[in-house]
Order: sequence, then C-alpha cells, then structure tokens
Amino acid sequence: MSLVDLLIRQARLKPDFAAVFNGTALHASYGQWAARSAGLAQRLQAAGLRSGDRVVLFMHNHPRYLEVLWGAWWAGLVVVPVNAKLHTREVEWIIDNAQARWAFVTSDVAPTPLAGLDHQVDIESRQADQLLAPAPDAMAMAVPVRAREPGDLAWLFYTSGTTGRPKGVMLTHRNLMTMGLSYFVDVDPVAPQDTIVYAAPMSHGAGLYAIPHVMAGARHVVPASGGVEPAELFALGRALGPLSTFAAPTIVRRLVDYAQQQGLSSADAARSFKTIVYGGAPMYAADMARALRVMGPVFVQIYGQGETPMVATALSRAHLADSTHPRYLARMASVGVAQTPVLIRVANADGQALPMGAVGEVLVQGDSVMAGYWRNPEATDQTLRDGWLFTGDVGSLDEDGFLTLKDRSKDLIISGGSNIYPREVEEVLLTLDGVAEVAVVGAPDTEWGEVVVAFVVLQAGAVVDTAALDAHCLAQMGRFKRPKLYHLVAELPKNNYGKVLKTELRARLVADNAA
Repeated sequence: MSLVDLLIRQARLKPDFAAVFNGTALHASYGQWAARSAGLAQRLQAAGLRSGDRVVLFMHNHPRYLEVLWGAWWAGLVVVPVNAKLHTREVEWIIDNAQARWAFVTSDVAPTPLAGLDHQVDIESRQADQLLAPAPDAMAMAVPVRAREPGDLAWLFYTSGTTGRPKGVMLTHRNLMTMGLSYFVDVDPVAPQDTIVYAAPMSHGAGLYAIPHVMAGARHVVPASGGVEPAELFALGRALGPLSTFAAPTIVRRLVDYAQQQGLSSADAARSFKTIVYGGAPMYAADMARALRVMGPVFVQIYGQGETPMVATALSRAHLADSTHPRYLARMASVGVAQTPVLIRVANADGQALPMGAVGEVLVQGDSVMAGYWRNPEATDQTLRDGWLFTGDVGSLDEDGFLTLKDRSKDLIISGGSNIYPREVEEVLLTLDGVAEVAVVGAPDTEWGEVVVAFVVLQAGAVVDTAALDAHCLAQMGRFKRPKLYHLVAELPKNNYGKVLKTELRARLVADNAA
C-alpha cells in the first residue's frame, strides 16, 4: 500500500465531496482531485519518468500542490519539497544533489529556468493545465499506481546541516503513513466535516498534515493570499467551519494578537479554529498562557524533526487545559509525552539511557524515523545508531514521561519556525572581500523566537559597512537566513585552542538588551 491508495479510497467512497478550496471557492472534489492526479501520473510516465525519479516542488502554497503531490506518488516518483524562501543558487544545489529531473514551480519564486532540470513547469501555466487535465471519470481510478513498497522513498526533504550544506532526509511511505495514523491518536481526531488550512509552507510540516486529512476524507483549504493573514484565516473559519492548521509559534502569536485586538472571545475564536498544532520553534510558557486565555483550548503542541516528521512527542489540549494539575506549569513548558509509534530516550554520548530527570541528548526510535540521509552515509551513520535517531537536542524526562527541551543542537537558530545553521551564513559572509572572521549566533526575539546576529571582524584597512554585508547575503542565500543585526568588532572571543566562544557572544547580546 502506498500513499496514493488513501486518495483513491476517498475518491471511490465520495467522489462528489468538496475536497480542495482556494479561499472559499471550490477547487476540486475528491473525484476531481484523483482524476487530475491520475492524469498527471499518466503524462509523467509518458514523458519517461521512472519509479523513484525525483520531482522538485518549488512553489508557494497553491491548491495544485496537492494534485501534483499525489500525481507524483501515483507515478511512483519521489517528491522533493523545497522551501519557497530559498535563493535560486540554493535550490539549484538541491536539484543537483537530488538528481531531480522535473520541477513544478510558481513564477514568483522561479521566474527563470532553474539549472540542471530536464523540464520546469509553472503551476499556473497552460502547460500545467494540460498536464493536470483529468483522466476520464470512468478511467481515473483504473490508472495503474506504480507499485511502491512501504520502505520505498516518498518525500526527500532537505534540511540544513552543520556542514553548511543541506542534507536530504529520506522519508518512506511507511514513515509518512505512520505519521498520518499517529495524528489521530496523539494530536487530534479528524472527521470528514473537518477542514485543514495551509497557511504555513506546504513544503514543510503543514503539507505533511494533508496525509491524515486525506485519510479521514476531510476538506483542504489554501488561503487566497497563500499565507498567513490573520483576518483572512478567521474569516475562512467562519465561512467553511472551524479550521485545523499547523503553525510555528510566530504564527500563533499573530493569530492571538489579532483576536485580542479585535476583542474576540474564546467562543468567537472557536468558531474559526478547531485545532492549532504548534511546533518547530520554542513556545514560551507565558505566550501559551496568553494564547489559552484569548483563544481557549484549541492548541496542541508537537515536537519532531524532519528526520522523524511531526512525530516525537505531543502535548495534548487536555494537558494544556488541566491547570489544576500540581505540575501544570512544568508540563506547559514541556513538549509533552512520546507519541504512540515511537520510544523516547534521554541518553549520554554513547546512547545509554540516563536516569529520570537527568539532562542528555534526546533519542527517538520508531517507524516514523527516516531511512537515512540521501547520498550521505557518513551523516547517516552519525545520526542513526543502534536503531535510534540522535536528534542533537538536549532535554530531560520527568517521572510521568514529559520531555522538557533544555537546548537544541549547539548552534542551531530557529527563527519563525525555519532552521538556520550559523555556518551557512558564516561561509557566505567570509566570501566578501574585506571580511576576516565571522561568528553567527541567535538572539532571543519576542516575535520570531530568535533572530540571526553576525559578529564580523574586518581585514586590516578594509572598509565594509553593514549595508554591503546585507547586500552580499541577499545575493547568496534566502532572505530569511540573512542576519538581522551586524556587529563590527575588533576581534572574536576565543579559547586557548582558538575556538570562538559563541556562548560569550550570546551573553554579550543579553547584556546589551538588558542595558
């Protein structure tokens, strides 16, 4: 069984049920969705794409994202979802590394051809209309699904790595099926009348949550804006029924701010939102307490990584609502308990379990854990050991099984739900003439969780201002990765071995903010 069978099942059961919306406008029923995906699969096969070939999706949120996703799986292909905020050079590196042959794009992020492809399709072009023309109703369900085993690759997700280059996380049909089934047990039950809205990028966790909602035969909505506009989302919920969505803490704060500014009650909020699943970045306890006061018990927290997609722990709405529990504040500051299909361990450097309450690295084991890193056996061997995923995150488990994260991977910056590794930024800045040394760290920020800050040492006699540094970054990487602040310094603090002391730089930022 593959992920395609989920869509085929719903198309057979209720072909006329409204499935996909563009704003409040109906885009496709389940029958139409399946017919378009089947038609695309036929044409991709006719174009010579073989089982296991990679197809890049480099686009902003779009109703056709779902049709292309399931069409690619129908054809036996592997989808490579790419962050729409990435720079063209970064996308082309992914295309080359993934050995991708085709890409589906939106013209706003890819107005010109991307290097290394056999074919590039603008999702709103006449060519896309032809590729997604539905197979005849009588034939759509008969279009053969290219056989894929549960252990075969389905989703190749590129996440930043400590080497400065992204790593391709290999997620199989089994991984994603496990994630989808776990959603019902550990996150939120879904009924056919439920509606998921894709406001966060569909290339990431928000898009993965299409799977459990297809399993349930629920409705799928892409906002007309394609992104996060609180007024639009609240209105969509009132029009189509309470929404479910995945949101980084940045988005949660924007929704809560809007509700508070508009004087909405928690009952008003409940008419627009059934469930808001948050994760991907730290959510401070004070922010969640305010969110619960303003919008009521609509929140569920999940903790996971690209390497175990959306599946590690969950903090349920019941736990968040149980303010009478003696350890309520500690639980609200945690990321919850292990989700059903995985085991969680806090371990030492050798992977040995530590006593309850001890702080160590968080390890995950289960059917959601990736198959490995694409074309990167060294990184795979470092991360997957003795059947466990070494997450690089540091935390502790309490007596009830609640996991509290103490820190993340040593240098990882999470800004607005996006992972940013300092070395990527440092390597770019060091290519600018006049720059001698760079150290990049994250600084706490109430809106974004963290922002990127660069400490830069110039070469003797060089004249480089912050505008030049910023322009250089914008020319080389995605805008969201560039530093928000630059500090030109005479030297960087180092230990006796010459290693930069980033902890001292972070302390300096904290002291500056307190001054």
